Amino acid sequence: MVTKDHFTQFIHSLQDEICQALEELDGGAQFVEDLWERPGGGGGRSRVISKGNIFEKGGVSTSVVHGPMPDTLKKSMNVMGHSFFACGISLVLHPENPFIPTVHANYRYFEMYNGDGERIDAWFGGGSDLTPYYLFKEDAVHFHKTQKKAADSHGKELYPRFKKQCDDYFRNHHREEARGIGGTFFDYLKTDEKRDLEDWMRFDMDMAGAFLPSYLPLVKKRMKTSWNEEHRYWQELRRGRYVEFNLVHDRGTLFGLKTNGRTESILMSLPPRVRWDYNSEPEPGSEEAKLLAVLKNPKDWV
Repeated sequence: MVTKDHFTQFIHSLQDEICQALEELDGGAQFVEDLWERPGGGGGRSRVISKGNIFEKGGVSTSVVHGPMPDTLKKSMNVMGHSFFACGISLVLHPENPFIPTVHANYRYFEMYNGDGERIDAWFGGGSDLTPYYLFKEDAVHFHKTQKKAADSHGKELYPRFKKQCDDYFRNHHREEARGIGGTFFDYLKTDEKRDLEDWMRFDMDMAGAFLPSYLPLVKKRMKTSWNEEHRYWQELRRGRYVEFNLVHDRGTLFGLKTNGRTESILMSLPPRVRWDYNSEPEPGSEEAKLLAVLKNPKDWV
């Protein structure tokens, strides 16, 4: 099977699996599906859940887009391709309970063609990262161990490499703090002396398959934890930092906007309730301050 067809089938199947598992766990809200077409070629299948028993807002979206390379994309990627194909799955979940972390994951494939329609480049990318509002060491360890196990089956050197890339990437440099406690992040996985494109596809698929086992146990463990408005206030402050990263730094957001993607689907990752209070800092020694200390200095959890 052609690589792009294989991966397209995979992301659609994974979207179904993830949405079903999340609906069963939430026990209240269901995903609403929105099919859309992209001007220029292709489209997507966005699914959004909101006002659930657990998930205040979440989205699991797949897209398969193609067409001429926009000039803005050529410039930002420093490439001279004539046309492109891209497919991927992207998800973000914002639980209402501040003791359940927000999570993000994205797995994607990109091809670039010359004027004769010949493929001149191709690569895989993706990753998953955790953004807690209150830090539980055992949760962080579980999330990272699950991703490490999936990566280790393809080479022991991959998890440390992609864990560092995640720490470096998901960081609000203007605040000198990480968005969360990381996970893995990888991009431009191309044929090299060790692995061909099919090897990287299997790696990408195995990492995507590790998402539910890495996250659902954390939700089940924290979903009955009681919380108050002070916890909620802190959660909304931290959500502000999440929004800052997505709008200022995130490549996926910028790619979607520069390729005439559907704005509503691109920005589905933004939380429903958020705040920016001027110069707000947590009390020294508080649980909130402990989280902030870790965000300023990433840790090795495994």
